[in-house]
Amino acid sequence: MKFKKLCEYFERLDETTKRLEMFDILSELFKEASGEDIDKIIYLSQGQLLPPFHGLEIGISDKLLIRAISDATDTPTKKVEQTFRHTGDMGRTAEELNQRKGYDLTIKQVYDELIETAHSSGHGSVEKKIGLLSNLFKGASSIEAKYIARFVIGRLRLGIGDPTVLEALALSIGNRELRPELERAYNLCSDLGLVAKTVLKKGMEGVKKFKIQVGYPIRPALCERLPSSEDIIQKIGKAAIEAKYDGFRVQCHKDGENIELFSRNLERTTHMFPEIAAAIKNFISAKKLIIEGEALAYNEETGELFPFQVTIQRKRKHGIEELSKELPLKFFAFDLLYLDGADYTEKAFSERRKKLESIIKKNDIIEPSELFITDNPDKIIKYFESAIERGLEGVVAKRLDAPYSAGARNFNWIKLKRSYKGELADTIDVCIVGYFRGKGARARFGLGALLGTVYDSKTDTFKTVSKIGSGFKEDEFLELKKLLDEIALKHKHARVDSVMEADVWVEPRYVITVMADEITRSPTHTAGRDKEGVGYALRFPRSTGFIRFDKKAEDANSVKEIIEMFNQQKQVNVS
Repeated sequence: MKFKKLCEYFERLDETTKRLEMFDILSELFKEASGEDIDKIIYLSQGQLLPPFHGLEIGISDKLLIRAISDATDTPTKKVEQTFRHTGDMGRTAEELNQRKGYDLTIKQVYDELIETAHSSGHGSVEKKIGLLSNLFKGASSIEAKYIARFVIGRLRLGIGDPTVLEALALSIGNRELRPELERAYNLCSDLGLVAKTVLKKGMEGVKKFKIQVGYPIRPALCERLPSSEDIIQKIGKAAIEAKYDGFRVQCHKDGENIELFSRNLERTTHMFPEIAAAIKNFISAKKLIIEGEALAYNEETGELFPFQVTIQRKRKHGIEELSKELPLKFFAFDLLYLDGADYTEKAFSERRKKLESIIKKNDIIEPSELFITDNPDKIIKYFESAIERGLEGVVAKRLDAPYSAGARNFNWIKLKRSYKGELADTIDVCIVGYFRGKGARARFGLGALLGTVYDSKTDTFKTVSKIGSGFKEDEFLELKKLLDEIALKHKHARVDSVMEADVWVEPRYVITVMADEITRSPTHTAGRDKEGVGYALRFPRSTGFIRFDKKAEDANSVKEIIEMFNQQKQVNVS
């Protein structure tokens, strides 16, 4: 396929405000794609060169892009900067200044050039990147230049999530009912491009043969929630009760001497946590392995586990060795997914746990998570209170006979978390889809409140649930404004359902965690909206921290969870 054709599809996706139309456009695109192009099309449409777990970044800043546009169009850099200030969009800047008809580039040609640009490193790499990008612009038409520019600085702004791709892919092969099988394959490999390529080249039979591969992260299993220990035992009976740690979820892959670590968001984090990688290599009895656990910073002298706000300091790209001495990590392993050729996700939790404990050698870094088995609600509460006193988040109950449900949220795992007097019993993750400009003292920030949404997996949309204007420091407001303006849209995104009109709409990308006093019924918000037009809203929401970069937009809490939390409240309020 020609790259210009792909850009024309991008243009249609960028302009639509209708969710179903987005599915139709993507489905049409996938139908037209060849088996050689489909993976590249999916990666590019999601603003990636490869899935996040490959850890490949193109490494182009605004300044470098301006130089590349300047060189390609024979335009002084000051003129490029001036045009950018006028358009506010590097893509439109490139489009305006690059008036060539182009050389009829193919998707493969553009993709290969971008891959080479991303792989350029070491001495002279900056100039090489600029040169490669400049040459690409010289061969591009104006519309192609627009989307190349947006892509390389991470501002494609199409907001195409994984569920959207899966739905469109199923539609493109003629049967929406095939989506669960496509999703199963994706849950095992975390590579939508690979799944799509397999469909086009080997059909659904090829998809059904997908198996776990060490080095390809498995999408994590997720917890449901219940308000009491009695409800938990009533739901799943005798259960494994496990401490819920407040750290980084890490999936560890071992293939001989090669160790890779992946975040909850499936990003490669091996270089960030060298002590965990070394411990997996030296203290796990296995040649090939995938385990999951939680990494927390701790005090080596007292053994005290630090809260998430401290642990998060370890998530950085530079100064890792020094910080690993200041804030060493402890890794609590809680599940075994693969071991020396055997897929453990299909086995019962009790069997997985027993095997996990048997392969961990005694050491100071890795240990099995705390766990005991009971069907006594009082024992669960007692342990829960002990966990809270030690600074942990709470407890997770796990069904003893349950398999590992990759990518699914169900009652195989149930969390019971800390409750605050006068507040909801749990925090809520919301996805930002827009913001309102500040008034009064907030006017100087240009941002007064965020429009927060929860995710509806049934419709693959984001439903509004709150305006959040408190909990941020001044410097965080400024940083938020900068980040959100980089993904600002001309109109509400097609996957956003809102009756409120934000001053500025943004691509659904960033997630924040909030606390609230309660959940109320509200005609202002669309989460769980009924026939009378009344939805659910968070009362007095406030942020508990900055953006959760470890979470995707679809990792926000679901509409279903909001309704369940509302029903769990002791008192129902209608407003």
